[in-house]
Amino acid sequence: MGKSWIGYGVRRRKDEITLDVTFSVIEASNSALSNLAGSTETGFYVIDEAGAASASLPYVSTTESYADIDCGVFVLKDDSQGVETAEEGYFKLQLISKRLVQPHGVNLAGVFGKLENVAWSNYGPIRLQDVDSVRIEKLGSVTPLSITHVDKFPYMVNYHIPSGIRIADAGRARLGAYLGEGTIIMPAGYVNFNAGTEGNAMVEGRVSGGVFVSKDSDIGGGASIMGTLSGGNDHVIEIGSKCLLGANSGTGISLGYGCTIQAGVYITAGMKISLLDKENKPVDINGNSVDKGQNIVKAMELSGKDYLLFIQDSQTGEVICKPNTKIIVLNEELHANN
Repeated sequence: MGKSWIGYGVRRRKDEITLDVTFSVIEASNSALSNLAGSTETGFYVIDEAGAASASLPYVSTTESYADIDCGVFVLKDDSQGVETAEEGYFKLQLISKRLVQPHGVNLAGVFGKLENVAWSNYGPIRLQDVDSVRIEKLGSVTPLSITHVDKFPYMVNYHIPSGIRIADAGRARLGAYLGEGTIIMPAGYVNFNAGTEGNAMVEGRVSGGVFVSKDSDIGGGASIMGTLSGGNDHVIEIGSKCLLGANSGTGISLGYGCTIQAGVYITAGMKISLLDKENKPVDINGNSVDKGQNIVKAMELSGKDYLLFIQDSQTGEVICKPNTKIIVLNEELHANN
């Protein structure tokens, strides 16, 4: 059985369909919240203004043409179970973005089916069938309707901003992304939900769903890390500390400490890789000298190993792996975000 959690949130709904929930408090235990919920079973328990005041919690309750707003306590009895409701989905995504658990620390199975596909706007989430009427309603307003995107997932920064991070474009981190202290996401970078960075990291490429990048690594411009959301890939990829993915490179295998992939080289699990030592002599996977042709392995056999350099021979097209003797160092000034 997994861990239990409890939180306090403001929920937006329309016609009994949950649009989103913003959790201001999430803790492993809280006696005041437990008393308000009155139950230890997983669920969202609506409370009134008096209940919120008794626990010194902010209270919001209103009805708009596009959403009804209420407040409540959400109890998560077992975070190892799949997502059963939209409220649970938002709770678990915010557990990750608030750094209370790392990616894969809670079970998000089923989350896609529970979240509503909505228009995200300056008035919050709006059901797609309500957008036109709300647009007309707000035409005479000082603040007309403005929509940022249509999706099941909102931007992380509209729910939580972790300490010590920079994001050049709000849309570059989905709710459910885990951004460690010192992370920078550049304008073309992207971090999906249930993915993220442990600490200092430069993200100019794509950190796909399921991927976790260790501290002091650099995901170069246009680089991509194969995730677990599409293509039937269920292999969780990790990028170790002090790794560099060059511009327009990528990987479908995990990297250990101090690895580099040359710009433009994409390593897939089944790719044939030629192994060389630091003198450019052919070796087997254990480092023993062998004849050329006997030094070829599938990339998956190298997954998670340390100090690897992946390059491509510009004349033959052969992809080569050899010891990495030059480990990257991130610019300390860029990552001093406090």
